[in-house]
This record gives sequence, structure tokens and C-alpha cells, in this order.
Amino acid sequence: MSKRTADQGGMGAGPLKDRDRPDAMDVDEKPNEMGEFEDEFEDEFESDDEIIEAGVDGRPDAEREAEEAAAMDVDGGGPGTFIVGRTQLDPGQTLTPDTSTYKMLHSLSTPWPCLSFDIVRDRLGEDRSVYPATMYTVAGTQADSNKAADNALMVMKFSGLSKMNAEDGEESSDDEDDDEDADPILESKSIPIGSTINRIRAHQAPSSDPSRPFTTLTASMTESTNVFIHDISPHLAAFDTPGTVITPQQNKPLCTIRAHKAEGYAVDWSPLHPAGKLLTGDNDGLIYVTTRSDGGGFVTDTRPFQGHTSSVEDIQWSPSEASVFASASSDGTVRVWDVRSKSRKPALTMQISNTDVNVISWSKQQTHLLASGADDGEWAVWDLRQWKPSADASKPGRPTPIASFNYHKEQITSIEWHPKDDSIVAVAAGDNTVTLWDLAVELDDEESKDTAGVQDVPPQLLFVHYQKLAKELHWHPQIPGALVATGEDFSVFRTISV
Repeated sequence: MSKRTADQGGMGAGPLKDRDRPDAMDVDEKPNEMGEFEDEFEDEFESDDEIIEAGVDGRPDAEREAEEAAAMDVDGGGPGTFIVGRTQLDPGQTLTPDTSTYKMLHSLSTPWPCLSFDIVRDRLGEDRSVYPATMYTVAGTQADSNKAADNALMVMKFSGLSKMNAEDGEESSDDEDDDEDADPILESKSIPIGSTINRIRAHQAPSSDPSRPFTTLTASMTESTNVFIHDISPHLAAFDTPGTVITPQQNKPLCTIRAHKAEGYAVDWSPLHPAGKLLTGDNDGLIYVTTRSDGGGFVTDTRPFQGHTSSVEDIQWSPSEASVFASASSDGTVRVWDVRSKSRKPALTMQISNTDVNVISWSKQQTHLLASGADDGEWAVWDLRQWKPSADASKPGRPTPIASFNYHKEQITSIEWHPKDDSIVAVAAGDNTVTLWDLAVELDDEESKDTAGVQDVPPQLLFVHYQKLAKELHWHPQIPGALVATGEDFSVFRTISV
């Protein structure tokens, strides 16, 4: 299964199948590990392409407002209304964000595109809103096919992430720095892998080293079928200790899982097993569990969990039950399992889509809620309390979602609940967008009349962010409202909506 590989086309391009890989980004052969990145908007007016900027077009307010009013009189939205998946850009036109709608917005480039990444929790504080912000991430690269040996696990530090300037709509607060002009900085440490990393996840386990409270582990599922577990604690520490040299030994994996005979995209660490308990699923539909022992070693149970009739696309441990996990598959089902089962068969099987189910997200606030995203662009929310075992195992149940949206017209590539708000969901899709949704929104009759001019735009849609080749997104668990998304580049942003 390779639909998660980066698409080469622009908006509206379909998913790539059968291990197609995109062309590489145009980069230097040996980029520096540390680079200072310019603001993505600094040179936008030097381009010959036409730039469309919502709400900021240089015309007199009266002229612009008159055109907007006329556009809203047209059924389904007029020429002044850009609707994802409905409105087509003319040749040479591009979209640029309305910066007044962002609290923070930065774009950072890596030497090669990254299909997957994860955010690493740090010791800089919880619920922080001080700018410039700093965050730590891990990512896996997708080098050009003729340069597969260049693929690496990247340990990264993003710093100098400043807030938007006051004139762009951001108001200062007492707990924020006044340094609005700081340039974003990306520092990186690379661990050679030699194969495309399809999915990567980080986990922090208690450490026996008195000099550090925990060990940061990563699990990387690769195109080679191997899963590599690394300890990246030395790499993270090196960012704050100038002159530190990472040794070849520190770049070696702690463990290489060779149980899979096909590549995969599904991997997750259990949040309820501090030492480390890992699930991995592959394109043959098999799922394996690997457990870290008290001595620090890893043991993979060679008996796979079986039930899916096609590739396992995503997998997630329950946030509240230590032995339970859910998996999503291109067979259109989501299955719920118990690792204590001797049969290695699913406890529940639900047919939730007629197309591939690419991604799932288990709410940490309301643990009976599971969100899913499918290949047809639909995403939905399910109440697991309503799922019941089918009397006939060969005929999976077909539950009714408590909410579903088909706003996106391309495959859903990533979905994640807000870590603190049980009604907010972020979604990434193949239409080059990241959307934010508020499931608590309900329109009364009067509000429905006010929004009747724009069809097919659900009232729960809070925000649309343009992200070329959007592949994966994550909320930052310690910076409220901050999102990181990967595609052609990394976007780090925070909107005024959340």
C-alpha cells in the first residue's frame, strides 16, 4: 500500500498507488544540518504568478465589499468565494493565507520531503504561550528513488517561531515576548536509515540514567519492511549542548523488528505501558506486538493478529484500556482487538466505508469516540458504545456515525482530535488542505439563513489552511492550539479560531 507517498501533482491530483514515489525536491546535494529559514511571505510579490489573498487585495474597501456582496448573491458562492474542492484556480494563480487569521504561521523546509513525523514532548513547560516558541520533532524522509541510501530519521528542533506581527491581527499579551521578528530556525540531527520511512512515532519511557528523567524512543516503519527502534535521547540533548558529537554507535537502532514480510504504515506506542509496548501493521493485513522488557530489550510476539483482508493503514491503542487497540484497513473496516486474546482475532469488526479507511484517531477526552478518515474524502466520528459484535463473523456490522462530513473531495491523509478540547478535530486531505472542525457548533434557523449563500460548507468547519501535498498533522500537546503539518514542507501554525 503506498497511497501515503507524496503526490507529484497539484490540487486535485489522485493518490499514487503501487509504490509510486515522487520526484525529489530541488535541494543541494549536502545541505547544512542547521539552517535559517526566511519568512515564506517575504518575496511573494516578486513572483510573476498572480497571488490571491483573501480580504487583502489593495483595492478600496467599498469596491471590494461591493464585489463580495455581489458574489454572495450567487447560489453556491460566487467568484469572490474560494471553496476547497469546488473552486478552480486559473493557470498561474496560487493561494496565499490571510495572515490576520493566524496567531503564528511558519514554513520550514527539509532536505527531502517527509511522509510522517511526530512531536516530542519537552521540558519547557505545559500550556505555554510565550513567543518565540520552540518545539522538538522527529520525521522520516522520502528521498528520490535513485538516492534511497540518503534516507534518514531526522531529529529536529524548531525555534524562533514568532507570533504574527500586530498589524497582521495578532494582539500582544502579558505572557508573550515582544520579539515578533525572530527568524525561524531548524536544527537537525540525522540518523541514516537507507529506506523510506512510511510512518514514525515517538515514545518517552522512564530512564535508569539519573541525569535524564526519561528515554525518548522512536519506531520507524520502512519501505524495506523492517521496523527500527532508536534511542534519540542523545540527539535531543545535543541541541542544547554545543559541540556535542553524535557517535556512530548512538545512531544504531536498539532493535530491528523483522517480523513483517511486507512494508507497512501502521505503528503506535501504548500510552499506558510506560516502558514501551509497540503495535505495527503491514500491507499483508498482519499486526504484531513488540514489548520492551524491564532490562531494556525488545521482544516481538511472532503470532500476528489476523482478520483484515487487506492492508492495515493505521493503528491506535486505546487511551483508557491498556490491552485494547483499534486498526483501520483498506478493506473498509475498523476492528477492535484485545492483546490478551489467544485467538489473535478481533473482538469487533465494523464496515464503516466502501473505500479504504486511511486513518483513525481515538479521543483522549471522550474515550468512547473514534474519528476516521477514508479514501473517498469522507471523515466521520463513531460512538464505540454503539458497536456490538456481529452474530456472523463473516458479515461485519455497519454502524451509523454520530457525525460525518464529505467536504473534502480527495483522500483523508491524517486526522487528530485536539488534545484538550473534545469537540475540535484537525483533518489533512489530498486536496492540499488542513481543516479545523468544531463538532459543538449547531446553527439555529436565523444563522442558517445567514450562511445559505455558500453551499456545501458545513457550519462546523472552522478554518482552512493550504498545505501542499498534505500528509500528516499533529497538535502540539504543550502549546495550546499549535499545529504542525507535513507535506512538501513543514507548516507550523496557530489560528485565531482555536
